Amino acid sequence: MGRQSISFTDPNDEWLKAQIESREYSSKSELVNDLIRQARKQQQRIDYIRMKLEKAEQSGFTSDSQADILKQAKS
Repeated sequence: MGRQSISFTDPNDEWLKAQIESREYSSKSELVNDLIRQARKQQQRIDYIRMKLEKAEQSGFTSDSQADILKQAKS
């Protein structure tokens, strides 16, 4: 596991300390790792949506009904 030394602004450091004091997390490292995991998952979702939008833009126009489009989207 990599070890890093990072600095936080005062408001961010206070927020981190409050999370630990509330026993939500046991350490700043645990909290920061959780925040990074969440950010990575969010980026994966954004990448997936971007890919779907690009694919949709490339597919062009359709004469399908709204119901047909919804049915295709759910499959």
